[in-house]
Amino acid sequence: MSDASQGARPGPSRVVREPATAGLSPAEALTSAFSDTLRLLFSPFDLRRWIKLSIVCLFLGGGTSSAAFHWSLGSLPSEVGVRDVLIQGRAYLAQHLWLIVLAIALGLGLGLSVLYLRALFRFVLVDTIVKREILVRQAISEFRPLAHSYFFWLLGALLVAGTVLAAGVLAVLPHLRTTPAAGRGSLVFTAALATILLAEVFAGLIVALVIMLTDDLAVPVMYAEGLRLLAAWRKLWRYARGESGSFALYVLLRFVVSVGVGVAVLFFLFPVLVALFSGAIILGALVVLALRLVGIAWVWNLLTLVLASLALLLLMGLLLVLLSLAGMPGQVFLQNFGMRFIAPRVPSLSALWRLPHPTGWRR
Repeated sequence: MSDASQGARPGPSRVVREPATAGLSPAEALTSAFSDTLRLLFSPFDLRRWIKLSIVCLFLGGGTSSAAFHWSLGSLPSEVGVRDVLIQGRAYLAQHLWLIVLAIALGLGLGLSVLYLRALFRFVLVDTIVKREILVRQAISEFRPLAHSYFFWLLGALLVAGTVLAAGVLAVLPHLRTTPAAGRGSLVFTAALATILLAEVFAGLIVALVIMLTDDLAVPVMYAEGLRLLAAWRKLWRYARGESGSFALYVLLRFVVSVGVGVAVLFFLFPVLVALFSGAIILGALVVLALRLVGIAWVWNLLTLVLASLALLLLMGLLLVLLSLAGMPGQVFLQNFGMRFIAPRVPSLSALWRLPHPTGWRR
């Protein structure tokens, strides 16, 4: 990775550096972030602003998901034959290697695209919080080189985590088939399996923690200093070593706040999602029953497959819109929390935040 001189760009990097100010405590940063987020979203309230910010946060994984939402296809009448179609589809897919390769390629392409957009829109969100203006095109154009640095690092981190996870599974899988039924050998195997699983969980937590700190703290440093990711992390590491207690408290408080935000989003979103999924199931059942009353049986063919696919895409679109609209305030608040905590320790970011901004939002 390049150094600050190579990653420098016009704009924030031209801000005159100021002496470092005393850093805020995590609790003070949390309070400041809360009040700042309220001003950002409600002074004044603008629906178009919410929609734009929701689109930005959607690419960051906005919203929250829950394992509580499990809806069975068996809720539809048996005449629909969805299960039979899925079974036949899997059998057809297994017989054609090129379809499997195509599905894997499409999945990888979609995953890489989502990861790349996530890196770009992370800088868009930071730029929006600092400038109080949603300038998507300008921010993407200005910070694309830094987003590329973040994207390749994020891709590498996920590949390493996936490799470690796969290696652990491959190491345990042969022993699962030959585990002794009883005796000392089984106890040794159980202890070894528990150790491997704990190591996998620990590695996953470390990767998640590093990504979280990168989003919250390192990206704002990159934004203000024009640094590539590794250079920003070196600077961030110096701050963390000097204030290890404050940074540890920030991580703990960040975890508690993120859990609270997720619970709050689910609390407000649960009734809406229940109504959405229930309405979709009832509507599908009514369509099938209405066709049956007029003497038409639902048969899977090209036309019905296209109609069902369009209905599923519409349902997924509505779900993403709801998740992004409900989860956007939490995303903005968490990003604001990290920026409020790190800004006093980074003079250039602190100076940018104190620059005068327009009183209104650009639309």
